[in-house]
Amino acid sequence: MSGLALLSLLASCAPAMPGNASQTPTAVVAGEASQLPSESEATPRPTIEPFRFILPTPGAEPVSGWRPPLYPIPWSVSPYDHFYFARPIAADNVNWPLAEYRYGGVFFAPNIVHTGVDIDAAKGAPILAAGGGTVISAGWGLYTEVPGNESDPYGLAVVIRHDFGYKGQSLFTIYAHMSAITAVEGQHVETGDVIGLVGDTGATTGPHLHFEVRLGKNSFYNTFNPELWMAPPQGWGVLVGRITDEKGKLLNQYSIEVRPLPAEVPLRKVLTYAEGSVNADPYYQENLALSDLPAGIYKVLMKYKDKDAQFFVEIFPGQVTYFTFTDKDGFQLTPPPVPTLNFLPGTATATP
Repeated sequence: MSGLALLSLLASCAPAMPGNASQTPTAVVAGEASQLPSESEATPRPTIEPFRFILPTPGAEPVSGWRPPLYPIPWSVSPYDHFYFARPIAADNVNWPLAEYRYGGVFFAPNIVHTGVDIDAAKGAPILAAGGGTVISAGWGLYTEVPGNESDPYGLAVVIRHDFGYKGQSLFTIYAHMSAITAVEGQHVETGDVIGLVGDTGATTGPHLHFEVRLGKNSFYNTFNPELWMAPPQGWGVLVGRITDEKGKLLNQYSIEVRPLPAEVPLRKVLTYAEGSVNADPYYQENLALSDLPAGIYKVLMKYKDKDAQFFVEIFPGQVTYFTFTDKDGFQLTPPPVPTLNFLPGTATATP
């Protein structure tokens, strides 16, 4: 057989190319052979879409870290403590004192001392009665004692006289700078009842609740540190101190640092009370209080006469840890003197 005849025979045995013979064949990718259309199918299969993960839109940042619930009120491990009040702001909002606006501070004028604590709750947040009692004032004019005075620095405010007292004296709580009041004068409220909404009326730099505890009289001069009256979170405690100089005189506006061990963060700072319209607790006679400390060991530091002084304390769940500082002895974990006979135990007493 000639060479030309042989070439003609081989050509007749080759399979026919579909369509245009010049068309480039489809490349086959490894692992995807099953996705290629078969010649026997009338229409090719659709290409499988790649996976897409749809994530939810991030929500707003939480207002705070997680905190345990408060101890039930009244709460008192020591016979001389008086954690009688719940927080006036619910736990889904900031409900603890602002570090920069504690009791006994001076912020706006050198002769005006802060007689309560400020709680940085959102505008419009419900304000709750810290304990059961009767609303004896609701409206403008609390600070100036001029009812209806819309220039009063406390703004819209409510006063509750409570059903219980302390050492035979009446107890009052104050709620100031409200945006609206829902309670009415003469109304009896229970713990947790809504009495108004957080606002910024009066002399304020922004929305917050100014909260006071008054003992004996409903007076600006009869306030006590609310951090010694509001129940702490469960498992947390309160640090209380009395800082004096070489003559035994209280040191005013001294900066104290409190650092949890071993990390030493977060750092907490607190100032001793300023001179003025503040009152020490009848038992502790303190000029410093720092609440809401998780139980554990803490380092306490201060600068005295240009020298650094420090010591270590342990915070116990639901309790007050008390310390003193004197020029002679430095820091001491010395308990207060035993109360005299006219000092009644720290249990709530009924008031007429």
